[in-house]
Amino acid sequence: MNHEEMDCCSTDKNGHMDHKNMKNCDMDHMQHDDKNNMHHDMSNMKHDHEEHMHHDMDMGGMDHNHEHMHHDMDMSHMHHGSGHMDHMDMGNMNHDHGHMMNHGGHMMDMGDLKKKFWISLILTIPIILMSPMMGMKLPFQLTFSGSDFIVLILGSILFFYCSTPFFNGAKGEMKNKKPEMMSLITLGISVAYIYSIYAVVANDILHVTPMVNDFFWELSTLIVIMLLGHWIEMNSVMNAGSAINKLSKLLPDNAHLISDNQTKDVSTSELSVGDNILIQAGEKIPADGTIYDGATSVNESLVTGESRSVNKKSDDSVIGGSVNGDGTIKVKISGTGNSGYLSKVMNMVQEAQSAKSKTENLANQVASYLFYAALIVAIIAFVSWSFIKGISFSIPVTVTVLIIACPHALGLAVPLIVSRTTSIAATNGLLIRNKTSLEKINDIKYALMDKTGTLTEGKFQVNGYDSLDNNYAKAEILKIAASVEQNSNHPLATGIMEAAKQKELSLSDVNNDNQITGYGMKGTINNHEFLIVSAAYLDANNIQYDENVTKQYLEKGNSLSYVVENNKVIGFVAEGDSIKSGSKDMIQYLQSQGITPVMLTGDNESAANKVASLLGITEVKAKLLPEDKQKNVTNYQKDGKVMFIGDGINDAPSLTQSDMGIAIGSGTDIAVDSADVVLVNSNPLDVVSLVKLAKESHTKMIQNLWWGAGYNIIALPLAAGVLSFAGIMLDPMVGAIIMSISTVIVALNALTLKIK
Repeated sequence: MNHEEMDCCSTDKNGHMDHKNMKNCDMDHMQHDDKNNMHHDMSNMKHDHEEHMHHDMDMGGMDHNHEHMHHDMDMSHMHHGSGHMDHMDMGNMNHDHGHMMNHGGHMMDMGDLKKKFWISLILTIPIILMSPMMGMKLPFQLTFSGSDFIVLILGSILFFYCSTPFFNGAKGEMKNKKPEMMSLITLGISVAYIYSIYAVVANDILHVTPMVNDFFWELSTLIVIMLLGHWIEMNSVMNAGSAINKLSKLLPDNAHLISDNQTKDVSTSELSVGDNILIQAGEKIPADGTIYDGATSVNESLVTGESRSVNKKSDDSVIGGSVNGDGTIKVKISGTGNSGYLSKVMNMVQEAQSAKSKTENLANQVASYLFYAALIVAIIAFVSWSFIKGISFSIPVTVTVLIIACPHALGLAVPLIVSRTTSIAATNGLLIRNKTSLEKINDIKYALMDKTGTLTEGKFQVNGYDSLDNNYAKAEILKIAASVEQNSNHPLATGIMEAAKQKELSLSDVNNDNQITGYGMKGTINNHEFLIVSAAYLDANNIQYDENVTKQYLEKGNSLSYVVENNKVIGFVAEGDSIKSGSKDMIQYLQSQGITPVMLTGDNESAANKVASLLGITEVKAKLLPEDKQKNVTNYQKDGKVMFIGDGINDAPSLTQSDMGIAIGSGTDIAVDSADVVLVNSNPLDVVSLVKLAKESHTKMIQNLWWGAGYNIIALPLAAGVLSFAGIMLDPMVGAIIMSISTVIVALNALTLKIK
């Protein structure tokens, strides 16, 4: 471990850290003595006085500014009565992972889309063999008596059955008065189908001369290509319901309701505010409430984003969805599934997803322009040629204009890039869940990020220990500390135990081990009583120690546990949460790209500022609740596009709200499912690869969109006959060739994508 890059001031809930010489730490707000009546700022809950409470600074993001966030007061933001919260049916929050919203706002079923694609592909093969391309008969094509009618039947199946996703999408776009890709596709295939029916009637029934060209070739290939494009896109797009789905599963199905001193099992949905419930060891807590009997420890990763146990006793609050430890407790409900904290997080995620789903991607913007351009040019051509040469001449010209505008290449321009981007990303430890977010990369102005678990490792490790008494060797100090702490589940105790295990130290038997309320632990080893305490205990009991010996560890943000015997400090153990190796390089790269990094953390200001100074971050927002983070994301979005990087459940709303949400892969499932991109290897440096890939992908998208639609700038006017006075009028066959070439170029361009 690099001791020079320690996470700083990671205050713990109990008071085990020496702050006397700590820069930027306000001791008045950090003491955790009972008489100060202070409470934790993230969980906002008092700790069990019979448990391990000896670290007066926060433990790497568990955030304990005791004046700011008393649970019973500040949890008014998270602690909702039913009258202050929109009721949500937890059971109905599950979204079908096989569905995705199409461009028009209609649900598209993945299985149905795949089935339509394969059917359309099978039907397209004979159509290509029997139907000319814009009148140009290819060498492999064959015709026979009745072949036109077979093509008509196959084309009708394609049009009325396989094209329903486009019709539904176009209907939604028109309802929103915003025609885009679906409207352009619908316009093209509708014109192609209707005119082709006319061609079959004219050629095979009325036998008119000259023969009328049909467009079944264009109709079938456009449908196949567009269905393929949407299939590729659906495989690359995040399922918007997965985060909500995971959140809803955090609550148990049943609860133990206490009524008339009797306990009975009821559905969690039947619980009401004011009910009393029994929660046994290892069970999920079904609702927000306050403990009135019993003591335990609770895994509150729901709030902290870290799997750490928090001690609970009578009058402490618990949150629905968190997991009870080894104690049995009785709780009075203050918020049910519909009005509790978990429901609020779900609401925030759902609202952010709803707002994000309205985002328009580049292909849709281009399709929208092309739709209007084709329509306007076609109308002008029809009116003009009707006056000049009559209806019989103007209709084929108008149809040709609209057919040439068919977005064959445009439909693949973005999906092919997305597919290639997803593949490259996967080989570089990146999971792309929402391709639309990558299109905003050049507009990202701020990179907001969590601290613990994102920029830092999120777990405490022993960074140093030493003996201050000649009667004890250095290794004995760690052995004594680990022996006294061996029955504690406190994060610092866990770190000490892990260090002892790595050193293969054999722990001593400890007797009379007890917590020293607010300061640490004590225990007897071989008739010698040892204390493992914070500097606050030393100061309170006038125990002298050499501050210069520990100064180097304090300046690096370590938490110090002092080993005391007979009121004399005989040694110490220093622990810290180290900064991830790639964090600083990531920050520097973002700054080089004109992106301003901002730290958003629930941690205290001292810890946040220390880490920020080591990383070169100048903007820091500390002591934040989950909803405060989301509000900050929204506020920064008023000034520009925002990227958010986080790892906890409490980060889920912010990840979803941001323009580009990036989740650390080692974080919670909820965070991962709320993100647009997941860093599989949990390496901050992968953000650099992501930004580089996103920028290159964006460039390729722009190029493909030009190749896919840009030719229409010339093709549409020429097809309309704007240069007919000079004897120049685009032949439909030439238009078809240009269309085919643009599709090939789009595919080849996608293959050249790579991280530079």
